[in-house]
Amino acid sequence: MDKVFSHDGTAIAYERTGRGPALVLVGGAFQRRGDFGELPALLAARFDVITYDRRGRGDSGDSFRYDVQREVEDLDALIALAGGTAFVHGMSSGAVLALEAAARGSAISRLSLYEPPFVVDESRPPLPADYLTHLEGLVADDARGAAVAYFLTHAVGVPADVVEGMRHAPFWADMEAVAHTLPYDGAVMGDTMSGRPLAPGRWDALADRLLVLDGGASENWIRSAADALPGLHRTLADQDHGVAPDALAPALIEFFTTDETP
Repeated sequence: MDKVFSHDGTAIAYERTGRGPALVLVGGAFQRRGDFGELPALLAARFDVITYDRRGRGDSGDSFRYDVQREVEDLDALIALAGGTAFVHGMSSGAVLALEAAARGSAISRLSLYEPPFVVDESRPPLPADYLTHLEGLVADDARGAAVAYFLTHAVGVPADVVEGMRHAPFWADMEAVAHTLPYDGAVMGDTMSGRPLAPGRWDALADRLLVLDGGASENWIRSAADALPGLHRTLADQDHGVAPDALAPALIEFFTTDETP
């Protein structure tokens, strides 16, 4: 583990493995740099794989006031460390952060996304209008368990009784440890979980360097989210939101090593 300093001075913890062109992996809610399973190892033969703790998580620092731009600058610092340009792969809400970074001018030569969790139609309930405000209130009160439960039931759609059972699982404490960053993911998502179509043309300029992946076993709403984006689309058979590294790695290798644009 090493650290790089973002534009505002925040230390961002990262790890590197492998050789080749740089490929930065951006985690979604709760994810830290060690939560990609075997994916970095499966990619290391072809890429210089960089995993990192998003700000506020793990060994990374944080700032007093959150802004999505600060997370874009964190990614920029890692790209600069890697030589000034990089491939990027984003998972879930991390995919939306990567999209925003590319749209704001980060030096991302190609970008792949796995199941950005937009809600673009009526196939599932949208987020409550006061979702982010309520979540921020729970965090401000240090009600970490309640914040995790609220996120899981309202943003992910896990039934409340299932969430109650999860409270007794060993991983619950790990989720509570980063519960204060859940509003960060809410800010990254913005209004894209409202049940309305995405703003026309918002990311069209990225189409020629974008791969959008979903799982064939995922729910319809999240597959509709993937379909709403431009770029090259691919469905990974038998996968859901918790995609297996050995199913994901070949798709990433193919996309990032081909000479042709999507």
